[in-house]
Amino acid sequence: MSEPLEAARAALAGEPAWLVGGAVRDRLLGRATDDVDIAVAGDPRGPARRIAKATGGAAFQLSHEFGGWRTVGPGHAWHVDLLPLRDGDLAADLAARDFTVNAMAEPVGGGELVDPHGGRGDLGARRLRMVSPRSLSDDPLRALRAVRFSVELGFAIEPGTRAAVQEHAAAIAGVSPERVFAELKRVVAAPRVRDGLELMDATGLLAAVLPELTALRGVEQSVYHHADVLGHTLEVLDQVVAMEADPAAAGLGGELEAPVAALLAEPLANEITRGTGLRLAALLHDAAKPQTRKVLPTGRVTFVGHDSEGAELARAVLRRLRASERLAGYVAGLTRHHLDLGFLVHERPLSRRTIWRYLTATAPNSADVTLLTVADRLATRGRKAEPAIAAHLELAREMLGHAFALLQAGPQPPLVPGDELAAELGIRPGPKLGELLRTLEEDRFAGEISTREQAVARARELLDAS
Repeated sequence: MSEPLEAARAALAGEPAWLVGGAVRDRLLGRATDDVDIAVAGDPRGPARRIAKATGGAAFQLSHEFGGWRTVGPGHAWHVDLLPLRDGDLAADLAARDFTVNAMAEPVGGGELVDPHGGRGDLGARRLRMVSPRSLSDDPLRALRAVRFSVELGFAIEPGTRAAVQEHAAAIAGVSPERVFAELKRVVAAPRVRDGLELMDATGLLAAVLPELTALRGVEQSVYHHADVLGHTLEVLDQVVAMEADPAAAGLGGELEAPVAALLAEPLANEITRGTGLRLAALLHDAAKPQTRKVLPTGRVTFVGHDSEGAELARAVLRRLRASERLAGYVAGLTRHHLDLGFLVHERPLSRRTIWRYLTATAPNSADVTLLTVADRLATRGRKAEPAIAAHLELAREMLGHAFALLQAGPQPPLVPGDELAAELGIRPGPKLGELLRTLEEDRFAGEISTREQAVARARELLDAS
């Protein structure tokens, strides 16, 4: 028995209370969960505070409208949500839920399963079915939630429910963006994300939630591509998913395998990992291609500026969805720089100065940007694909080695601090000093200076030359 459930049983001893929703479903599926929902007949404030006191957690009110309270365990390891029964009646509460597999209950103190809508049978059939014809009209977000449950649990959406998802897809525009993004990010994070996006597309949800993706359909590319922009985007996503599962399969084995896997597993923002952030970047990196597409008199297709315009578009999409600025900036940065490494392939072998300029231009996410370029290159299989992929992977492995070395070393103190350099040179702090300090760091990486004295002498030389 889990710690939060044990604490809840102690706090609610002798009171009418039921374990409901996902906690019941996951227990029957044999899935571990750190998210426990409990319906109580009375005010949930007291039990929430008692659970918090017993576990060293914290309790706070979730919603004034619904009267819910949440207890969060130490280190946010788990949480218990306590909600008053709808209309004070368990049957009414379960009838108002979304899908039958979430409309089951068990007494918190132990007892028989309460399953008035056949949820256990649907679990066995791996089927997602709405509780009633009103389930999705009561809350259109449930249309997207159906997709999320389908890809997370591996359940098929039964025909009547799928028809309702399609019927209510457009109504999701009236749902708060925060709630929409909470479901969308879980679809994107799921192992079967491609299936989820294709289901969203087939039911009209993709056009309602991410119209920037449906706008990519039918946008033809150059001879170096084998798919339109939408098809290519989904294949880049597939490559990122495969890279998360096995970096070596993407050509990033050996000494790179462990740091790549660790990087993609790191928390990023909005309760998602860098891997999921990279998936979002894969989805949006070419989103500006429709408006930047041109056909030259020679017949060549170009998308000049789709990287910079795409960065602004990606940021706008994530702001619309009320994602954090950290996540929006991350995806925008990867989009802005996703072409940079490809340009450098033609300049090999790279000088250390060129490597440094790439690393500083793409900082602090140089490794992430480079991984996106790998996925992008692997998904581009038109004319001369194989030699182009081999060359790109060779350079990407080299650049990732430098990027991970810098990450492991951490921030290095300058050879000479800025205020001391200004005093040595007799100049005031300002843009010129900043430019000198940046050049000194490049010189240091290039191996041309390594001591304070050399840094000061090099700065004097630069100042005199200017």
